[in-house]
Amino acid sequence: MTAHYENWFHERESAWLYRHLARHEPDPRKQQLFNSLAAAAERQALRWTKEGAAPAFVPTLRARVIAWLLGRVGPRRLKPALAAMKLRGLSVYDSAPLPGHPMPTSVDQIGLRHRRISGSNLRAAVFGVNDGLVSNTSLIMGVAGSGVAGALVLPAGVAGLLAGALSMAAGEYVSVRSQREMYEYQIGLERDELEEYPEEEAEELALIYNARGMELARAREASRQIMADPQQALQALAREELGINPDDLASPWGAALSSFVSFAVGALLPLVPFLAGAAFERGLVIAGTTSAVGLFAVGMAISLFTGRNAWRSGVRMVLIGACAALVTWLIGRGVGVMIG
Repeated sequence: MTAHYENWFHERESAWLYRHLARHEPDPRKQQLFNSLAAAAERQALRWTKEGAAPAFVPTLRARVIAWLLGRVGPRRLKPALAAMKLRGLSVYDSAPLPGHPMPTSVDQIGLRHRRISGSNLRAAVFGVNDGLVSNTSLIMGVAGSGVAGALVLPAGVAGLLAGALSMAAGEYVSVRSQREMYEYQIGLERDELEEYPEEEAEELALIYNARGMELARAREASRQIMADPQQALQALAREELGINPDDLASPWGAALSSFVSFAVGALLPLVPFLAGAAFERGLVIAGTTSAVGLFAVGMAISLFTGRNAWRSGVRMVLIGACAALVTWLIGRGVGVMIG
């Protein structure tokens, strides 16, 4: 498959999806945006045909499934899938600007709403601690319920800590790496298109601003100003067309390390009394108490992201952890009885 054909096919499929997107979009402004983007993609597809003779176009199965889903769940819920297909203009599905928060009109303002401290890393760390705490407390209680020698609780807990933390780290690395590669690929395509036809890209950016409430003439003026700086233009297009903030691309190794540490911290708490040499029964009591306190603190921390009552969230997390520990203890008890 030649590069010319790939470029032609991408533009044709994008135009086809834009038409479906416009058809299922109730907002007239957004309809106009996506129809305009479809027309622009069709014009760009013509650039890749030879002597005006375009091959027959048949959308991929993936594109047909997305088009079908558009009519069932609507465009907003399919934003991640649409972004993966490299459709532009999806930032119109972000929250509308509030009064006193005008649309950007200069290079300095573009992407300003993206430049804020994100709580996503903190949120991931809190949930990582929670996973480790619940997982290893349940493991320890399951081993204790089986009736095996108390000396086996510590090595089982350490093994659970390492296995869980390594599994979490590996999963996070693969997830973040795959996401980063997809974003880098999309930004690379955007860079190529910006070099190939900057005027069309400037018009698409203006149409996005117009669909989000800016008067078209003013949107075109802002777009031309932004396009004067290629680097700023690429960042603006990545943010506004693709919904990607290039400054926020996470490091796979950093995410893996963070996941490993947060899980390990949570999994370590119920092991502390056994590491300190506590007797088996006393260690279980201390481990259960420590885990309950830790789960309550985690629940209160989670309320920062949910907006729910902190005390209620803490109690709920303790109850969830207690239920998990009880179930694994009962299962361990049953297994212990069966194996004698």
